[in-house]
Amino acid sequence: MAKVPNADLRSHDHVFLGAGHERNERRTWFVITLCGLMMLIEIVGGILFGSIALVADGLHMSTHAGALLLAAMAYTFSRRYAHDPRFSFGTGKLGDLAGFTSAIILAMIALLIGYESVARLFAPVPIHFGEAIPIAVLGLCVNVASAWALSAGGHDHGHSHGHGHGHGQAHDDHDDHDDEAQRITLGGRPMLLSIHEDGVPPRFRLAAVDGLSITSEATVETVRDGGLRQRFDMVQRAGYLESREEIPEPHAFGVLVSVAGQADRAHFEEHDHHHAADHRDNNMRAAVIHVVADAAVSVLVIVGLLLARTFGWLWMDPVAGLIGAVVIASWSYGLVRDTGAILLDMLPNARTADRMRRAIESVGDEVVDLHLWRLGPGHLGAIVAVATDTDRDAVFYRTRLADIPALSHLTVEVCRAAA
Repeated sequence: MAKVPNADLRSHDHVFLGAGHERNERRTWFVITLCGLMMLIEIVGGILFGSIALVADGLHMSTHAGALLLAAMAYTFSRRYAHDPRFSFGTGKLGDLAGFTSAIILAMIALLIGYESVARLFAPVPIHFGEAIPIAVLGLCVNVASAWALSAGGHDHGHSHGHGHGHGQAHDDHDDHDDEAQRITLGGRPMLLSIHEDGVPPRFRLAAVDGLSITSEATVETVRDGGLRQRFDMVQRAGYLESREEIPEPHAFGVLVSVAGQADRAHFEEHDHHHAADHRDNNMRAAVIHVVADAAVSVLVIVGLLLARTFGWLWMDPVAGLIGAVVIASWSYGLVRDTGAILLDMLPNARTADRMRRAIESVGDEVVDLHLWRLGPGHLGAIVAVATDTDRDAVFYRTRLADIPALSHLTVEVCRAAA
């Protein structure tokens, strides 16, 4: 039986923090300072010059300054206590808790801005446009600068986990641009089947994990929805086998691999970014949402003030504030929905759960219980109970699930069927 790398359960840890954790922490503290100063300028300026929309923008900036403070504290706390044994599954969810809290604050501020805007529609006040408009423009500049500071460096998902259980295998150079490799076992040898399409027509590639050669008497057969089958003959390449035929789109099918009379099954799904949510840092997402929503509100404020000054439509200023409240409320709803689902341990990725089930049941065993939840950005936890009438142990099933993306903590229970 193939040995699963880093499978020593005595040495694993429970650090499930996202990639770039400390970098995001530093960015957040910087933006807090910037937004705190602008918040004071907008609120004071709006009160002095009579613009409820400007006050609304300042109040919203205060909410995202507060949310950024929550985010920064969550980053600091989760990093500081990442190894604390009191946290059974680490501190990776603290960012989701901070995002949920900031979303609730957003919803409350949206209600306040909406109330004040409606009141100003029925009781308008004079606006000092010469002072209010420049402050609103400055607020927009600060929001753009904040969004840039938080987003600088790209959106790397960081698939390396920084924990003791690494579940993946290092691929050879020819796999660097392959679709996600599927682990199979043929004649007791672990192998990786992938779809290679880096600037060339897509073809199957089959390589042995042990690096030894494979006989070219191998075939790959795909089975698509509706029962359509297609056979691919394999030819020898440098260290791996490759199919002669190209693989037609879409790349979603079951696969039967046969080598020297031995066979195993795998499954491919059309490549997309569905798994990106598993790696999403909702703490940083909440911070970015605040500043982006603020930028949108700032634009509304400027438009409202310009129309009010040009045409004398004083009602445009509170209307801009009311639209801004709706924008804030919509962002709040999305954050509450997504972070709440994580805090309640809802199934984070149905495709991952289905893939786990197929990987086990394709060898004739039955998954009788499966729990999958998110531990932190880029980390999933799972508990799997398997019923089998064979002598397979937990290591066998860990090997079957070794290439599941982001599966960082796996518990396997093997139930023997009655003889």
